[in-house]
Amino acid sequence: MFRSPDGNYPLPPMDTSKIAVLGAGTMGAGIAQTAAEAGHQVTLIDTNQEAVDRGMASIDAILERKVEKGRASRDEVDQTKNLLQTTTDTETGVADAVMVVEAVFEDLAIKQHVFRTLDGYCPPDVILASNTSTLPISKIASATQRPERVIGTHYFSPVPLMRLVEVVRGEHTSDSVAERTVELCRGFGKSPILIADVPGFIVNRFLCLLYNEAANMIHNGVATAEDIDAALKLGCNWPMGVTEIMDLAGVDVTLNAMEAMHEMTGEDRYDPSPLLRQMVADNKLGRKTGSGFYDHT
Repeated sequence: MFRSPDGNYPLPPMDTSKIAVLGAGTMGAGIAQTAAEAGHQVTLIDTNQEAVDRGMASIDAILERKVEKGRASRDEVDQTKNLLQTTTDTETGVADAVMVVEAVFEDLAIKQHVFRTLDGYCPPDVILASNTSTLPISKIASATQRPERVIGTHYFSPVPLMRLVEVVRGEHTSDSVAERTVELCRGFGKSPILIADVPGFIVNRFLCLLYNEAANMIHNGVATAEDIDAALKLGCNWPMGVTEIMDLAGVDVTLNAMEAMHEMTGEDRYDPSPLLRQMVADNKLGRKTGSGFYDHT
């Protein structure tokens, strides 16, 4: 019996079909782990071998901690590991997959290039999903000859623990692709919501405003990151503060999402705070660089 990624309840696998994940960063590795824990064969793909190795090392560390904490048995973890494969060859990696999930850098031109490449490698019936957090699915789909097979699957970090997936229908996404994607996400132990293709979808339309306001408050000397996070955790019962979330997701990822929102909406409220731009310029990106709003060394 498989368990949901948080280990709290049993989850029978819907099927063992192959899922390919393109991009072995934090999000890609988390998606790959989640699919494997649900019983799917998974291939984690990245053009950089070092990125693949880092992604697999992070998955291995998370799975081993689950054993140590009694949230999974040794047999369950070994079974998950056996379902995971890696490659730096995209064409080989996507072979026989029923769904390919793209989790590369949040840049429209890069994602369109990836989808154009996948369009040439994948059979016509494969679902091509993007983990974009803000970019229009319809624009990503326009790089392919099969826009009806393209859909958004926006996961949240850390992927193995966060239940929500925003399933985003592009202008031409077919009903059958939307239904199958929701079905697969539920099989991963997630709680998908189906939404229209609007800038920032649901969560990031709200969060980008909170991120910006928090950064501006710090920049203007109104409050510290620690006090802002304490206010949200103690006053709003948030499990994490807003600057803690930015450090976890990556300040560069936050800035990029806000720049995309500002460009797409034209609204000044999404114009990124000078503090975020300066932090990215100084390579203070959060946990992944050891320094962000907090010291992570």
